[in-house]
Formats: sequence, structure tokens, C-alpha cells
Amino acid sequence: MRLYNRVSADELKRRMQESTEERTTLSFYKYHHLRNPKLFRDHLYILLDAVGVLGRIYVSYEGVNAQVSIPTERFDAFRAALDSIEFLKGVRLNIAVDDDGKSFFKLKILVREKIVADGLDDGTFDVTDKGKHINAAEFNSLTEDPNTIVVDMRNHYESEVGKFIDAITPDVETFREALPKVAEDLAADKDKNIVMYCTGGIRCEKASAYMKHRGYKNVFQLDGGIIEYARQVQEQKLENKFIGKNFVFDERLGERISEDIIAECHQCGAPCDTHVNCANDACHILFIQCPSCAHKYNACCSQKCQEFNKLPEETRQELKKTEVFNGTKFGKGRYKAYKKTTEEQLVSG
Repeated sequence: MRLYNRVSADELKRRMQESTEERTTLSFYKYHHLRNPKLFRDHLYILLDAVGVLGRIYVSYEGVNAQVSIPTERFDAFRAALDSIEFLKGVRLNIAVDDDGKSFFKLKILVREKIVADGLDDGTFDVTDKGKHINAAEFNSLTEDPNTIVVDMRNHYESEVGKFIDAITPDVETFREALPKVAEDLAADKDKNIVMYCTGGIRCEKASAYMKHRGYKNVFQLDGGIIEYARQVQEQKLENKFIGKNFVFDERLGERISEDIIAECHQCGAPCDTHVNCANDACHILFIQCPSCAHKYNACCSQKCQEFNKLPEETRQELKKTEVFNGTKFGKGRYKAYKKTTEEQLVSG
């Protein structure tokens, strides 16, 4: 049996776009000590491929982290497949709130050192000693307390388009940067309520354990993250304290939680929260672009990338070896700072 995909990405994307099959996007994770991640990876691939699952899953000695889409009519079969694995039996599934089902186009299961890269090398840190889980209603109540600090454990380009009201949003590009920064920035607040949140819960589960490890007393995490919060708010008719979009790591790049647009186009400054990747594959930088600028720059991040894309394929392949674009200069979402401080370079590339 083949335990990986052999069809080209372009072909798989074409099939997905043309498909009329109803699909559901969801995520799940579980910290669990796995003795043989490679063997578990292959077993999981066989189970999920059999029920039509597409998506990206990381497996490691510390557990599993998955973002997938499934044929909606096979949801029960998918749940049964997970339940056949003892430590995944009854695992919470975070179902997307703004979804057309075309979030993934292939099944990819990778063995990694960790299911969330944290940069930690501390044998005394126990990821299972986590903070207290709270639901949407409890989150809303706790955040009304003036003794509470809300911390966004996501990256800056995620919080740029959506966040909880009054949340601290660390200016970081990776989770491994966020952990020590948050602990250090809040060093004087160890007796306050520290409420942490992320997309689906997995990052703040580890972060809450890390904060307890660093001596913080009252640590909480939003159970199921923004995804589950949005679902509970809708179902229970609660006040929605999240404004804007929830950035997601799939083809959608975001799901709308409220109608507020809190970000702006990185090229012209117009209100906009649509993330795209530069159409120049040699650049591919992630940035925010409004429809007007997408038309003006042919979906590129700069005039240089726009002109580069007009060159013959052979020329582009040769120039890729030496040319420098925004995507080779800056990290994810850093295009905005570059644009504001060097406007001339934006025009020239």
C-alpha cells in the first residue's frame, strides 16, 4: 500500500476545485507519549486515507497534531477510525466555522521531533502539567476581571487580522520566540490570572504548562482555542469578544469570526484582512493585499515581482539563483514594516 501521495500538487488542486463533494474542515491534537512515531504514522495514514481524509498531520514522540478535511458524509467513519486508537478515543474535534471544505488537497503525515516547535531543551519541563481549561462563557467572565491578563500565543501575522479585545499580542514570527518573551514580559504579574489562547488550543496548552513551570500561579487556557470559542459563542448566543479573522494554516488562510476589519493592505493602507502569497513563486511572501492592489500588481507584492513574472520560464529559473525578493529578505508578514520605512524600495522592488 502507498503511504504517501504521488500525484502532482497542481493536479490535486484542480481536482479539489472541480469537486462537488461536501467536506468538513477540522483540527485535533493530543499530547501522548508515543514509543514509535514512524510506526504510528504509517498506521494513521492507512486509517485516514481509507475514509478520504486530506490535510496535514504532525506525529512525534509527544503526540499528534492534525489539521484536516473529511467528506462530510463519512464523518462517523472518521470518528470511528480515531476511536480505534486508544489515546485518541473521544478526542475533541475543532470544526471550522467559516468553511467551504476546500482547505486541503492531499493527505500529508510527517514525523517531527515535536508536534509544536517550541525550542525548549529542558528535561524538567512537563508539558502535561498544563493550565486550567476554560470554555467560552468562562473566558468571557474571567476576562472581565481587572486582575486578568489575556495573552495571544500566536504569531504577529495571525493577530494582525484578528484577536481578542485587549489581548497582549507578542511581536514574534514563531511560537518558540513567544514562549520566553511572554514569560519575561509578564515577570511582575505572576499572581495575576494569565489567560492564554491560540487557534485550536495546542500552542497555549504547551504555553500554559511552560508558564506554570516558570512559576506563574493562576494560568488558564481557552479550551479548543479560537475555533471552539467561535462555535460556542454561536451556539450559546454569547457575547463575541474576538474581533476580525482567525488566521488558519490551510488554503483558506483565514476564517471570519466577526465583521470587523482591524488590518490594512500592506501596499496601499486600505482596510483589508486578506492574506495572500506573492504570485511570484521565487518570492512567495505572505502579506495582506486588497483587491485593488491585487489588480494593480497582478497578485504580486511589488513591481519587481510583477515584472519578474512576465519573463520567460527559462529566464526566471536562471534569475531565481541570484535575484533577491521580499520573500527572501523578510519573514512572514514583515512586508508591512518594510513598506512603511522604505516606500521607494517597494516601487522599485
